[in-house]
Amino acid sequence: MTRCLDCGSEREGDQCLACGLTTAAAEVMLRRRLMRRTAWFLLGAVAFVPVSQLYPPLELDAIFIFAGVLFFFVLGLGLYIDRRARRRRDVELLKRIYFGFIPLPWLLSALLLVNGNLDQTKPQEHPTVVVEKFDMRGLVRGSRRLIVRSWREGARFERLPVDRDDFGRFQQGDAILVKVQPGFVGIPWDYGVFRP
Repeated sequence: MTRCLDCGSEREGDQCLACGLTTAAAEVMLRRRLMRRTAWFLLGAVAFVPVSQLYPPLELDAIFIFAGVLFFFVLGLGLYIDRRARRRRDVELLKRIYFGFIPLPWLLSALLLVNGNLDQTKPQEHPTVVVEKFDMRGLVRGSRRLIVRSWREGARFERLPVDRDDFGRFQQGDAILVKVQPGFVGIPWDYGVFRP
């Protein structure tokens, strides 16, 4: 006994008794649903980038690595589901897992937005020194970081995202003052970089 590719109901013949679709029609419907949900996922991934720059968490690099792994995993899973559907194999469990991952970029974006936007605490000031500068050019925006000595226990360096003005203003060896807010949901984020 196999399952319908569209509704997931068990079926005995070529036509599903629950939704009325044949195997070929169910495959087309599944592909349409995969395309719509993949587009929704990609829009969430695109929305994540400016939100993460608006209220940049101190662990921005780790969050970007997680988001990148998630992005490629979900796209790969979608392609695998499509390949299995073309071979008329069961995809119900994989489909449910895939559809469960779709809202994650939107949830992560909302979490970072709420964390920074609703944080009304006074920024904590941490004096430190610029150790190095990092400029990675990109097609759209690029990434500029000041690598500074860490003020947190257990960390040697902090990689602070800065805009073009701050990147040009501070040089290696400069003493700076980093303002950090604890975050509404507990994710510390970089409020800004200033001269002491």
